[in-house]
Formats: sequence, C-alpha cells, structure tokens
Amino acid sequence: MSFIISLLATLIATLVYLNSGKVHDERNRLTIRAVAALIGIVATIASISRALVIVPPGNIGVANLFGRVSDETLNPGVNFVNPFAKTLNFSTRLKDILENVDASSQEGLNLNLDVSLQYKLDPQKAATVYKTIGTSETQLVISRFRSTIRSIVAQYPANAIYSTKRQEVARRINEQLTKELLPLGFVVDEALLRNVKMPDTIQKAIQEKLKAEQENQRMKFVLEKQRQEAERKRIEAKGIADAQKIISDGLTNEVLQLRRIEATEKLAQSPNSKIIMVGSGKDGMPILLQESVSTKP
Repeated sequence: MSFIISLLATLIATLVYLNSGKVHDERNRLTIRAVAALIGIVATIASISRALVIVPPGNIGVANLFGRVSDETLNPGVNFVNPFAKTLNFSTRLKDILENVDASSQEGLNLNLDVSLQYKLDPQKAATVYKTIGTSETQLVISRFRSTIRSIVAQYPANAIYSTKRQEVARRINEQLTKELLPLGFVVDEALLRNVKMPDTIQKAIQEKLKAEQENQRMKFVLEKQRQEAERKRIEAKGIADAQKIISDGLTNEVLQLRRIEATEKLAQSPNSKIIMVGSGKDGMPILLQESVSTKP
C-alpha cells in the first residue's frame, strides 16, 4: 500500500510540475514547481526504497507477495524484491531453550530434570517453516522437546540417569530431536541434561550405593596390586632358587680344587709376610693359612 501511495504522489507531483506553466505569476509558478519537484523526489525515493530490502546480519528474509511465499530466501544485506511484496526476517542465530521437566524412570520413580536445547533455523528451509509453522516455532519445539525427554527417560532406571547413563540419555535425546526437527527446518546443535532431581531418600540411597561401589572397586585394586606383588616375589624366589641350584650343580670336586689352588696362588703373591703350613688335609690342599702383616724396620 505504501508503494502505491508513493507512486501516486510521484505522478501527481509530476503533473503539477508540468501544468505549473499555466500560472501567470512568475513567483507563484516557481514556488509551485519547487514544491512539486520536492514532493516528486521524496515520493520517488520512497517508491524505489520499497524495491530495496536490507536483511540484518544473523537473519534470512522471506518474501510474501499477496499470500504467495517465494521459495528463494533473501540473504543478509541489500536485496532487490518486488515492491508489492512483504518481507519477513527469520533469525538464523543459535537459540537456547531451558526447560524443567517432570518425568518417570523405568521403575516408575518421579524425576525432575533441568534440560536445555540449543538449535537454529536451517536457512535453506526458512520459506518452508513460514508456510507450515509461521513466525514462531518455540511452542512446537518445546512440545516435541518435552515429549522426547519423557519417552527416553522412561527407558532407564533412576540410578542410571542420576549417575552412569546421564551422557547417554542426553545423546539419545539429541539424536531423537534431530530426527524430528530436521524435516521441519530446524538444526539441533546439542541437548544438555544439566541436573537430575529425585526424592531425597532415593537420592541418598543411590549416593550410598555409588559410594559402596567405589569402595569395592578400590578394594579390588588393592587386592590385585597385592596379588601382583606376591606373584613378583614368587617369581623372584624361584629365580634365586634356580640360580642356586645351577651353581650347586656346577660345584664339582675338580672345580673346588681349582678354586683352592687359585686362592693359594693369590695369597702367595701377596707382598705381606706370611707363613703357609701345608699338610695332608682333604684333597692334599693346605689345612692352615697364617698371614702376618709386615712392619717397617
């Protein structure tokens, strides 16, 4: 409508300017022409501006011409459009929905979960979103978000959701929402399970159970360490025993006699004075060795 008004104003101003020559008074004629030219220029600029649309950063534009939505979206920046079309901007920035959801676990226990969903509009499907959903998708996304959370939480026991399976539950929520929202034109970035609340008595029991499991794991570690240490000592003792057996088996009478001869030779080569008494001991070897330390004169 504003484009039509601007266009009519331009035409009227042009006609007035062209017919101003019929005014005989020179001063009045110039005044009429000046006013008509000014109005015509302003109206022309207004008409042209209707064909130029500026889409802000982080948005995508959709043109609506008399109820017909164009499949081609408008990128951020200056765009040329039909001056009769109405342009709507859709945010493509990441959005974060925070929800507090009541759900039931696998065994029927009531849980209260703090969850958040980060998602954004698919720029290529902005026109489809406008046709099928409109300009506000929040309620639709929240409904599917809540339903998905309750459906997945009901498949897990409460203690698993509270402790070991929290990341798995969040991952499955993310995967399920991706399957549901992507065809509608929304890209799921991440689903976060921020907090899980349950009745105090159950929460205390779960914490005690987790503590007992941790203590059990610690004891298993200690026992395994002790078992490994005992095994190490057993192997070490067996090695020593094997070594001693090898040495014992190798000490024959000939080897022992050779060791005695070598010891006698080393003693005889010593610079200290000594008395060596060799008798008819076992195997004919020395039976008494007496060594005196030499003194200076």
